[in-house]
Parts: sequence; C-alpha cells; structure tokens
Amino acid sequence: MSGAVDLSALKARSDAANRPAPASQPGGPAGARGGPPGGFVIDVTEAGFQADVLERSLQVPVVVDLWAEWCGPCKQLSPVLERLAAAGNGSWILAKVDVDANPRIAQAFGAQSIPMVVAVVGGQPVDAFNGALPESQVREWISSLLDALRERMPAIAEAEAAARGGAPEPEEPDDPRFTAAEDALEQGDYAAAEAAYRDILNVEPANEQAAAALAQVRFLARSEAVDPDAVARADSAPDDVDAQLAAADAEVATDAVEAAFARLVATAGRVSGDERDRVREHLVGLFELFAADDARVTAARRALARVLF
Repeated sequence: MSGAVDLSALKARSDAANRPAPASQPGGPAGARGGPPGGFVIDVTEAGFQADVLERSLQVPVVVDLWAEWCGPCKQLSPVLERLAAAGNGSWILAKVDVDANPRIAQAFGAQSIPMVVAVVGGQPVDAFNGALPESQVREWISSLLDALRERMPAIAEAEAAARGGAPEPEEPDDPRFTAAEDALEQGDYAAAEAAYRDILNVEPANEQAAAALAQVRFLARSEAVDPDAVARADSAPDDVDAQLAAADAEVATDAVEAAFARLVATAGRVSGDERDRVREHLVGLFELFAADDARVTAARRALARVLF
C-alpha cells in the first residue's frame, strides 16, 4: 500500500493551520477524547494531521483508526486498539480519526467503509485492514508491523525496553560456523564460504538459513563470471543450454527475475534428457534465492510443472 495514498493535501492544510501548541509526544497528555495514560492514544483532526500522524510516523509507526460514533463495529474494535496501544508503551501510536468530523482524512486514505485501520510509517501508509477483527488477529498484525520495522526505527525497541524496566532484549550469541562462512564471503572466497555452509548442512540438513546462504553464495560466484553479453548471445542461440543458463543468471543479477524464469521454463520445454535436467536444477536453484511464497517463484513453478509433466 506504500505510496498509494496521496496525503499531500492534508499535509498542506495542516501546515497552514495556526495551531496554538505542538502535538504532545509519547509521555504527554492524550488527545481530547482521552485514552490510556502516556499519550499513546490521540485524537487527530485535519489541522493536526501533519504533526500528529506524519511527523510522529518518522519515529514510530502510527496506526490510524478511522471510526464514527454511529459505527457499531468501530465500538468493538477501538477499545481493542486502545488496550494494545497502552500495552505497546509508545512503540506505536494510535491515532483516532472521527470520519464525520474529518472527512478529508478518510478521503485521503480511500476509506470505503469503517472501521478502517491504516499503519503510517515515514509519512506514508504501509499496511491496512478493514472491519472489526478479533483481538488476536489485531495483535498479530501489530506484532508483524513492529517486527518488520524494529531495526529501522530504534524508538520502537527503546519503548519496548522501557516497558520491560529498561532491560535490553538478550542477544543470541553468534554461531561461529556462520561467522566463518560470512568472513570468507566478505573476502570474496566463495569456495571457502560454500564449503562452510555445506559443513553446516551436513550436520543440520534442515537448517534453512544455511541452505539459503549456500544458494546465495553459489549464485554470487556464477554471476561474477557472467559475460555482459550473455543475454544477447543466448537470444541468438536459443538451443544453447549453457548460454541460456548464463543469461538467466545475468537477468537475475539485474533484477529481471521474471525474464530469467521465463527463459529457463521455455528452454526446458525445448530440450530433453540430461539437458532438461540441467535446466530444471538451475531454475530450482534460482528459486532458492527468493522467499518460497514470492509470486514470481510460484508462477514459475507452475509454468515449469506444465512443461515437465
């Protein structure tokens, strides 16, 4: 959803408004409708949108709750959000927007129905949901949001540490096996890095981290040796399997992932026997560079299955 909503008009109106005082920061008073102590729940108006939502979202996520007094599901969802905001201790802020009093905010977010909840980060909406979800699902949605942003927004971890009485999260000790592999990779010694990851997998065949790293190392080693003209050469020789494999690596390296996958699927359909097996294994190896649920991988797996079976 990021970037899909134009908030510039609201920002301009907010900048132009002559506000008597800046918005309270976490730890200050809550908004006009009140909320849990600590200022983690605020009421937002069109005039205060810039300070209360956009500027705050540069530090921690701001979850905007679009509601109305007449909305029954809103009355179910809002208390859930308020409880979770209080428990979050400032790791995120709940910004409540009465859509009847502030219709331009609802319009800016493209709200077709309420309740609608939108997460704003860095001044832009990044995720949203509609309807009064169960508390467990709302909690999971917020947890996923914080997990995705914790490293980029230090204020999240600071608020969480304060909620624990200042105790930092215990850090897991580095695995020396991975450290050795990463050191080799930093030095450009792909063979040593591959051997290190293989050693881990020999002991722990189900270690997903090592398997993913091994696929990355193999690809890096191959892609560094790819001829810049690999794609043009492959296009002129569609039955040259080596040329097609090299071109697919070159395309993945330049983020032409779908083109690479389509190339190898088509090649698998043209060749047979051992050459088809080579193409299939190479393509499966490229799949391992991406998340299993990546839409490009899913589509290419289906296309490959149609060709092979």
